[in-house]
Amino acid sequence: MIPFLDLKKINAQHKKELIAATERVIDSGWYIQGTECKSFEQEFAAYCGTKHCIGVANGLDALNLTLRAWKELGKLQDADEVIVPANTYIASILAITENRLTPVLVEPDGGSYNLSPDNVRKALTAKTKAILVVHLYGQLADMPAITSIATEHKLLVLEDSAQSHGASINDKKSGNWGDASGFSFYPGKNLGALGDAGAITTNDDELAQTLRALSNYGSHKKYENLYQGINSRLDEMQAALLRVKLNYLDQETQRRREIALRYTQSIQNPLLTLPIHSTTTTSADIENHVFHVYVVRCAQREALQQHLLQAGVQTLIHYPTPPHQQKAYPELNHLHFPLTEKIHAEVLSIPISPVMTDAEVDQVISACNSFKG
Repeated sequence: MIPFLDLKKINAQHKKELIAATERVIDSGWYIQGTECKSFEQEFAAYCGTKHCIGVANGLDALNLTLRAWKELGKLQDADEVIVPANTYIASILAITENRLTPVLVEPDGGSYNLSPDNVRKALTAKTKAILVVHLYGQLADMPAITSIATEHKLLVLEDSAQSHGASINDKKSGNWGDASGFSFYPGKNLGALGDAGAITTNDDELAQTLRALSNYGSHKKYENLYQGINSRLDEMQAALLRVKLNYLDQETQRRREIALRYTQSIQNPLLTLPIHSTTTTSADIENHVFHVYVVRCAQREALQQHLLQAGVQTLIHYPTPPHQQKAYPELNHLHFPLTEKIHAEVLSIPISPVMTDAEVDQVISACNSFKG
């Protein structure tokens, strides 16, 4: 069986370095907000091209704390509207409602499945104060167009970069387009920790200072509390492990791109809709995509998934139920987003990881091509 994602094999590549990193932390005697966290923050900020990186406990906290910080700074108020794609993971919506802000869901672009600039414009009202852009599946949304809209209407832009570590447009990376960006380092991400971890990147000095306090009990100085903050800190152990894995991120991303290119060129089944990206290694388009997942669409998804399983290929669905249809949000259940609902009913993620062999890639291709419906 080809696993959807073999985390054991991925981390085994770096086992000696990961063990050395854990020993370094253990021997230091300092386990929270020490040199490992500071070093990772500096290294990841440099990687993204931003002035600041603030390590936090997870990706949801990264989004949640950023919106909270903007409220503390007077840039957002209760009930302000935040435009967000309807076809996102629920975490994007949770961060908005947790801060007593109003999510305004919009349909995605039909080709990339990312936030549509045209639909952003249509959703603007006098109450719109921010745009939460989700870079879905590893590909950046149309950030030049979205940031242009935000500048024109004086809106804040928060990137949800949980799936787009290293993705870029015109050499400008994810995490450096908006006013701030939230990252997840959940183990299955392209840059994955060995537990929960997250970070926020920004070029805003005041925001960075506020975030550091909010994530540390609201304290900028020990025993002095400016805010009613929370405890959301990137611990030393995860920071040390992430420092090891960051060194290999671009190399592993290149392997993901090679596999994606093979899939795109070789899967030739009219029953499957493949993701839109470049089909040549020389095009800049493929550099925009880091292929966190490779998502196909099929009107007969359950039959396709069962066929692939019988062929020895494990798959996952990202995601079966959109946020507006979840029981957690009864106030959104009356909404109808035809494209979003079609996407969620048809998408299927096939294996793509830096440790897949060429033979495994061939097997996935053959299995996809042999599906008859």
